[in-house]
Amino acid sequence: MTFSLKRALGLLAIFLALLAILLLLNSEVRDIILARLTRKSVAQRVKAISSAKPWIAEAAKQIQGELVIIVFKNERLVEVHAKGWKTPRVYKMTGFNGKLGPKLREGDGQIPEGVYGVEYLNPNSAFHLSLKVSYPNDTDKRHAKESGRDNLGGDIMIHGGSATVGCVPIGNDAIEEVFSFAAKVGKENTSVIIAPYDMRKGRIVELEQSPLPWYATLCDEIAAALRPLTPDPSCPTK
Repeated sequence: MTFSLKRALGLLAIFLALLAILLLLNSEVRDIILARLTRKSVAQRVKAISSAKPWIAEAAKQIQGELVIIVFKNERLVEVHAKGWKTPRVYKMTGFNGKLGPKLREGDGQIPEGVYGVEYLNPNSAFHLSLKVSYPNDTDKRHAKESGRDNLGGDIMIHGGSATVGCVPIGNDAIEEVFSFAAKVGKENTSVIIAPYDMRKGRIVELEQSPLPWYATLCDEIAAALRPLTPDPSCPTK
């Protein structure tokens, strides 16, 4: 057997061993590794999703104007609204961390609350796909300055999978839809409202209790942003 053939067989054995290890790993760890090995652009990811799931591309075509993503922490739901749709898309959160109330600092495990934008779309996320929420926003920074807080944290994502420490996981199938819709309209036309609960059904005093003096005002701002986005009660939950 020639040296080159021996080398080729050796490399093949290594490849098969690595493949076997990948197959033995749990799905989330496998996704992280594969994401690092198969980097793609946003356009490439959307094209692949549209090819495999043409109904997502069709829903994206119907969007007219801006996209609004709403996260309801208490209900563990995410709604996506767009003009051109008869009803919003609704997804269950696949994981949750923290409690009701805003994020205050790095490492507190909280999902923030407020009205945000999307900074970028990550087609090579360790959690399949993700959208970066623009936390901390100006309101978060102002409140932090007033109370002498620093190190507010960041890297808040809406992503696939189910693992989370302050992010919003919605599973791989759901994030493929949301990612495609946000790519269609552009990050500058995508906003994110993160609410402690669904205030459109009436305000609940018990869910707005907080020692923070500014929290009541923040809840008023969130409620005002939600007011125009009343869903059709017949909208199905995914």
